[in-house]
Amino acid sequence: MTPLHRSTSSSTTPVIVLLALAAFASSSAFRICDPLLPVLALEFGVRTAQASSAVTYFSIAYGVMQFFYGPVGDRYGKFFVLSLATFGCAGGSLLVASAPTLGWLELGRFISGATAAGIIPLSMAWIGDHVPYEHRQATLARYLLGSISGIAIGQLLGGVFADTLGWRWAFVFLAVVYLVVGALLISRRRSVVEMPTSRDVEASFLSPLLAVVAAPWARIVLVVVSLEGAFVFGPLAFVPAYLHEHHGIPVAWAGAVSGFFAVGALVYALYASYFVRRLGEYRLATLGGLMMAFAFAVYWLSSVWYWGLLAGLLLGLGYYLLHAVLQTHATQMSPAMRGTAVALFASFLFFGQSVGVIVASVVVDYFGLGAVFPIGIIGLPLLALYFGWRLKTRQTT
Repeated sequence: MTPLHRSTSSSTTPVIVLLALAAFASSSAFRICDPLLPVLALEFGVRTAQASSAVTYFSIAYGVMQFFYGPVGDRYGKFFVLSLATFGCAGGSLLVASAPTLGWLELGRFISGATAAGIIPLSMAWIGDHVPYEHRQATLARYLLGSISGIAIGQLLGGVFADTLGWRWAFVFLAVVYLVVGALLISRRRSVVEMPTSRDVEASFLSPLLAVVAAPWARIVLVVVSLEGAFVFGPLAFVPAYLHEHHGIPVAWAGAVSGFFAVGALVYALYASYFVRRLGEYRLATLGGLMMAFAFAVYWLSSVWYWGLLAGLLLGLGYYLLHAVLQTHATQMSPAMRGTAVALFASFLFFGQSVGVIVASVVVDYFGLGAVFPIGIIGLPLLALYFGWRLKTRQTT
């Protein structure tokens, strides 16, 4: 254990709880628009595929800004930067809540994504700085409870507000959550230890990025997580709309069913140590890809809505079986510049998600909502088998 680990071990738990709360708000903001797409299409007089820009603009901004937050977090302190980012998220959410046109809504979502980009990756990097590697995967799994809860509650809240007070109040709620969490984070700033700034980070913003991608294994991890984002979240963004249209269930109900993704993710978070011990990284990755493909097939082919509960659970569990392996490797891509490395990892993930939603929206426009599911059914097993093979090769060399 390094001196930094020893000096912060007694204080990491309450800080990680606050970081998990920030992750909850960030994940809620990302997924809250999924069940709202039919409502936004009706509100602004556009097609559902056009309304998906509420998801796309957030994802694009999130991905682009990783190139900024990684070096800035390494230079000025990860905890400090992510704390300030929560207040920017509140401002973006209030702009969405008051948007008179789709263009203003897109601007608010872009601002929300640009500021939310500084929360989860820098939190993970901070954990990587303060928690030894042998305990890191279990700690990250506990931290993920905040992110997972945000995914589930974000989708649920979007539908509930749409069916009750109105969709705009969903973003007012988000703004309040961000402000409260931001105040709690700022109140802890002086008691939180930061990793000393690297001299390489002081030199320039570009050199840390180039140093990370110079490693061949880092390039593989980044490409795989980008494709993972496209194959999972492209189809997933249209699941509530598909359930609403195909099974005729209310928007809030469709959001809740889709939110079972978080139940599967919660199963992973609670039993992460067991899964890692019993399966190992190679089997975790390959099983995760196959499980997600099966889940998308269940969504697509089921004749009754409640099969969607099983599909969501399997999709969430399968996603984190694969993603947790990628995530753990991301924290080790460049230990000296961990903020930059993890932020770059998140950037590739969200670029993949934005491309996936764009491609899925084109598919929906031409072929209908159900046509998005083969993207995951075909792509995910191939991706997982490839990454599993590379893992196995890496471990034996």
